[in-house]
Amino acid sequence: MYKKGLLPKEALTQGHRHAIDLYQSGETTFLASGPEFLKTIANNAPRIAQATAIAPQLTGDTGKKNVAVMNMVIPRDSKQPDASVKFALFVTNDENQLAFAKAANVLPSTVKALSDSYFKDVPANASTIEKARVMSAEELPKGEILTPTLKDSNKLQKAVYENLQAAMLGQKTVDKAVEDAAQEWNSTRS
Repeated sequence: MYKKGLLPKEALTQGHRHAIDLYQSGETTFLASGPEFLKTIANNAPRIAQATAIAPQLTGDTGKKNVAVMNMVIPRDSKQPDASVKFALFVTNDENQLAFAKAANVLPSTVKALSDSYFKDVPANASTIEKARVMSAEELPKGEILTPTLKDSNKLQKAVYENLQAAMLGQKTVDKAVEDAAQEWNSTRS
């Protein structure tokens, strides 16, 4: 697709924020993202938002859905560990997770908050944002962090990205890029 000009050249070097910019400017027709960005697109590009349709997340044979998670961490040497724990429990309780998820258009982190009708019921004349929220919530039970937690995973990511770029630019064959990425990763593991 890259060689045929079906992907913007910046796809090799720019991140997700740039992908959203390209989508809302009408330069791309497909965006893999969560429903939380639909409001931004509606505000910045109403015509694009009006033409936007949603679809379930792409999956492999396992049917697992990738989820991005956020963590609250209390450093071991915190000067106020008790207050930090109270704050973390306040932010992550069912009631506050539901309120936060509604305000930020994200999914909550608790099962009880996710069971709220806000994440289950699609109104008769539902907007794209409402449909996407319910679709996303329905996928969460099959959600998993699909990026493995590995020591030095940033080195693996760098090796994969650099070799993917080289393959897309025609500097290497796909087989050579995979081989080189594996070799780079294996050399950091020994």
